[in-house]
Amino acid sequence: MEMEATVRNVLEQETLKWVFVGGKGGVGKTTCSSILSILLASVRQSVLVISTDPAHNLSDAFQQRFTRIPTLVNGFSNLFAMEVDPKVENDDLTNDEGMDGFISELTNAIPGVDEAMSFAEMLKLVQTMDYSVIVFDTAPTGHTLRLLQFPSTLEKGLEKMMALKNRFGGLLSQATRLFGLGDEFSEDAMLGKLEGMKDVIEQVNRQFKDPDLTTFVCVCIPEFLSLYETERLVQELAKFEIDAHNIIINQVLFDEEVVESKLLKARIRMQQKYIDQFYMLYEDFNITKLPLLPQEVCGVEALKRFSQHFLSPYQSLLVRGTVEELEQRISILRSQLQEAELELERLQKGKQVACFTSASSLLDPF
Repeated sequence: MEMEATVRNVLEQETLKWVFVGGKGGVGKTTCSSILSILLASVRQSVLVISTDPAHNLSDAFQQRFTRIPTLVNGFSNLFAMEVDPKVENDDLTNDEGMDGFISELTNAIPGVDEAMSFAEMLKLVQTMDYSVIVFDTAPTGHTLRLLQFPSTLEKGLEKMMALKNRFGGLLSQATRLFGLGDEFSEDAMLGKLEGMKDVIEQVNRQFKDPDLTTFVCVCIPEFLSLYETERLVQELAKFEIDAHNIIINQVLFDEEVVESKLLKARIRMQQKYIDQFYMLYEDFNITKLPLLPQEVCGVEALKRFSQHFLSPYQSLLVRGTVEELEQRISILRSQLQEAELELERLQKGKQVACFTSASSLLDPF
């Protein structure tokens, strides 16, 4: 028997500082992170939701333009949102463009070091602001896992810089003096910059590994690829010692449609197979099922309406085999029959008019 769960445990954990929301692309991460931030804003003093996904759907979800500067969400006094693009952010790490370019060239051989540095800068910025809790709307799984590897990426960057310093330190110092480039190009200045970022990211990384301060909410849909991605994500989170005990299964079709559809029935059966596997694999997780809606969830009011399903398990409007369900089916069949009769009547009238017109043209050719 499936035990229905909600995200109340996240809202009730008052010590939480960081909440990550992640999963495969297109499963509804942004909707879930937006709603989680709205719910947290009702129980916390101040909430910041950050999108680290280059697609930046946060603006679409709230129907409000956000930038890299935290902006108050319309209709709230304590909910802020910002969108960060690691690739763009890296161009603005400091006002010292030449040095950034030089560091970028030196560390080009280390994949992800530019993202790691910009992420460190963003965290430094966020830590200076006193938010009660920060919600991360992360990029699809692969990017998220890279984000968690940033401390080791910076470690590699520092090792490479040290190796370069040991090999070319004297030459570099002579070159900077020769061309009058100043102290900002010295190896100590560059190493200092990387060290500073590493300190920030390691401090935050310690917080990420503390289950009292950090949790990861996995969002998925009841399909094979999403189940596979979620399993990969959960295993990686365990490897990085990051707490995860909530899974949101989005876009679930509930067997409540009284319209008989073979396609719908087949999809429900397929989804149920994967839902059963989720419950079997993650029996110690809080699993929340969200219904597939006929429309998109956009704007604050729509997000607030949908948030009720995060707080209490979704209840089907009708239960198959009950008197109410049979009455509903009969009512729908009657209305469908009336529509079909009206359509037939309209077609017959159209046919009669067409026959009359063709008969008239035969009688009066001129």
